[in-house]
Amino acid sequence: MFNRSRRKIILSIMSSLILLFVVTISVIMAASFREIRQRNAEMLARYAQLYDLRREQGSPEPLPMPDGINAPGPGPADPPPDYQLSTFYSVALAEDGSVLAVDNGEKALYEEEELIRIAEQLLSEGRPSGRVGNLSYAVSRRADCTLVAFLDDTVTQSSMSMLLHNVLLVGGAAIVVLFFLSLHLSKRIIRPLEENDRSQKRFVSDASHELKTPVAVIGANAELLSRELGENEWLANIRYENERMGELVRQLLELSRAENAETPMEQLDLSRVVTGEVLAFESLAFEQGKTIESEIEDGIRMTGNRSQLAQLVSVLLDNAVRHAGGGEIGVTLRQQAHTAVLSVVNEGDEIPPDKLEHLFDRFYRLDEARSGEGQHYGLGLSIAKAVAEKHGGSIGVTCADGKVRFTVSLPAKK
Repeated sequence: MFNRSRRKIILSIMSSLILLFVVTISVIMAASFREIRQRNAEMLARYAQLYDLRREQGSPEPLPMPDGINAPGPGPADPPPDYQLSTFYSVALAEDGSVLAVDNGEKALYEEEELIRIAEQLLSEGRPSGRVGNLSYAVSRRADCTLVAFLDDTVTQSSMSMLLHNVLLVGGAAIVVLFFLSLHLSKRIIRPLEENDRSQKRFVSDASHELKTPVAVIGANAELLSRELGENEWLANIRYENERMGELVRQLLELSRAENAETPMEQLDLSRVVTGEVLAFESLAFEQGKTIESEIEDGIRMTGNRSQLAQLVSVLLDNAVRHAGGGEIGVTLRQQAHTAVLSVVNEGDEIPPDKLEHLFDRFYRLDEARSGEGQHYGLGLSIAKAVAEKHGGSIGVTCADGKVRFTVSLPAKK
């Protein structure tokens, strides 16, 4: 049980760390790309302002710009270093679509024909700005031409890729280190709980074995006294209480065996085990005016201990018969992939969530005023849980729409 708890702690810690890491990296990268896009947009706007069509066409004097719509504003006298170090390309087109000028940069990484083709495609799509490959672009409608300006982002993208690679590498190494650190810390956290749990189980087992003898002796002596004295009120009370004590000791021993003892396992037909227990409880349910409706899939096989699995089913059926508010109890057994799913449903009062999570605790009862009534001591569901976990399965309970459903999942043969 505590190994499972330790795994849950480690998984919880690692999931939180991975989620925190992924969210942090996502926020950093998103903010970085947003800042880069904003910077590129500003530099492309600055480039468009500084662009002089006459100069690009080789004219000695710049083209005079009339006062009007979309006339470029004055460019900065001293552009910042990132602008001066960036590589720009541009294609200027007339209103009829003819190419007026092409600037493919000092290093000529892109052919003029390729830049013209990209510019014409972008104009046909009607997008004013964006990215294409490693190029950021912006379309500027000017009085003298339509300018498609490009900014080469190859270096920036390479730097961002290297940054992401290094962050993932370092972050992954940090997560591995934190995993082993979490493993070590979880062992230290769980160890006192494991020791306490082992001590409790040892006490329950030892006390149960030690109580067997005096309970048996008291029962035998009470029987002898009843033969000599006949019917006696006080003697009858002693025998009754001794029987209750004997039943409690028996249940404690069963719980101890289910939790601690190594039990022999065999290949068995779970469908037959469940069917047998349902048949045994049908008469008991009938006496209380209730019926058991079963839907059991045939041929579900698994590796387990027949008596313990029968006890698990018996506990759930006994619980359903005693607490069913309506007249019908439903039992289903189905196989889903490699899992056998047993479900026992009965009508009952709504169970508060704070009590629902304690149903499998030892000696826990919903109605404390009726504790011990009918020789039920709040150990049945604890035994059922121990049996399910001993077989590598799990048990859970839900309460909705006036129905209480216990569900057991066990590994089954395909």
